[in-house]
Parts: sequence; C-alpha cells; structure tokens
Amino acid sequence: MKIAVTSVSGQLGASIAKALIKEIGKENVIGIARTPEKAKHLDIEIRKGDYNSRTDFDAALKGVDKVLLVSGMDQPQKRIQQHRNVIEAAKLNGVQKIVYTSIVGDEENTTFSPVVQSNRQTEEDVRSSGLQWIIGRNGIYMEPDLEYMDTYIKEGGITNCAADGKCTYTSREELGFAYAQLLLNDKLNGQTLNLVGEAITQTQLAEYINQVYKTNLKFTSISVEDYKKERQVALGEFLGTIIAGIYEGIRNGANEVVSDYEKAAGRPHKSPLTMIENYHQKHSKKQKA
Repeated sequence: MKIAVTSVSGQLGASIAKALIKEIGKENVIGIARTPEKAKHLDIEIRKGDYNSRTDFDAALKGVDKVLLVSGMDQPQKRIQQHRNVIEAAKLNGVQKIVYTSIVGDEENTTFSPVVQSNRQTEEDVRSSGLQWIIGRNGIYMEPDLEYMDTYIKEGGITNCAADGKCTYTSREELGFAYAQLLLNDKLNGQTLNLVGEAITQTQLAEYINQVYKTNLKFTSISVEDYKKERQVALGEFLGTIIAGIYEGIRNGANEVVSDYEKAAGRPHKSPLTMIENYHQKHSKKQKA
C-alpha cells in the first residue's frame, strides 16, 4: 500500500509522514511538496505538488492508494480550489481514500471565520468526492506559544483577547500520530473527528509554562479590537487579523469542543503539561547539541 502526504515540507506534513514511516516503512510513504528539495531530509520518495497545479497532482498521485491532504496556508478563498485540485487528481488516479486536516473554529463570528468556512467547504468536497474519507478537525497547536517564549519572558507574560475562554490545545506530534492511525484504520471511514486535547484557559497555560520553564508569566486579557491592532502591527494585516480571530474564537468558546482523539489514535491525548515538557526537553537537547 502506498500512502501519500501532501505539504510534506511543512511541520504538520512532516510529522504525519514520520509517524507513517514508523507504522508501514519508508518505502510505502510518498511525500508531496511544492519544493521537493525542502523535504529531502525525510528520506522517502518526494514528488512535486503545488496546490495551484492540478497537473502536478495528476502526476504526483499516480499509484497512490491513500492520500493525506494537509490544509493549505493561502488566502481562504484560494484554498478551496487548491484542495479541489488534489481531490480531483485523487479521483482520476483511483486513490481509494482521502484524509483531510481541517480545523476546529467558529464559522461566523470572528476574523478567523473565513478560514474556518473555507475548511468546511473542503470538508463538503471531500465528503462528496466518492472516495472513502475521514476528516480530522485540528485543535490549536501548542508549539507557537512555546516558540514565542523569549517574547513572553521579555514582556513578563502572555497577552491576548481570549479572556477566560478555554482552548483544547494539541501539538503537531500528537496530530502526526493520530493522522497516521486514521490513514490505516478503515473502521473510522466516513467520520469527522475533533483531534484536540484537554481544554484549558490562558491562565492555566501560563501556569503550566511556569512549571516547566521556571518562569513567572502572568496572563493579561485585552479587548479583541486592541489585540487585533497590536497583532496587525506585529505581523501584517492578513496574519495579524487571523491570529486575533483565533483568540477571539477561544474567548467565545469555539475551541472548547469534545475530543475524539482517543477514538482516532487508539490512545489518550497527552496532557498540556506533558506536551510542554516534551517540547522543552526536545529543544533543550538541540541547544546543547
């Protein structure tokens, strides 16, 4: 059986590919990347696949039994056709099953909602493809908060607009493991599953980070509008608006959803504290090396 993973040069795609290699061996895993050279380190067959090119995917999915479609990172309206290029190429090539990485989120009330809506449209396209399918809805990654640690320490805390809203954090490593299982487990075909961990507040997140990093971070909540302005200045209008919308969704309760992770992965999701500890250990070793 040959399983292809799209966007394999990205962090989520690479995590899924690595988990698959452990399960079925590298000879059965095909990576697809817009820039194949960026995925050479995975030591698997890499094929060229730009989401904007249907022709790329007509070739890239030849001889593939199952495909993992990682959601694109382009503007929301562009993503819909980009994902359709993969779905249509999968149908042309006789791919049996498609697994799609969607997201948890509010479909209407935040500046992140257009991204959620585009993901929901791809979900519909996957369901109506005629292929066997599974849709995973990813929670918010834990890693960006930890990558931001230097800034948090410099500023003395975490500031955003989430208020007391709870977020079911996950990690790319946890998602990689779960998606590998979903590709291999045909008993879950035809299901849409929330791939999320335990729901925690930003205050709890700060406390867990303090435990692991021996810091003294405090969480401060500001208004949605103020946070959006601050993020737009720091990250540019498009990305700043999206990040603010994510935290607005957390504030509104859109990210406090029931987890299907154990059903998908066959084991419980790691706790937020464990994810932070694992990240810290991994990156401490890298720095020492």
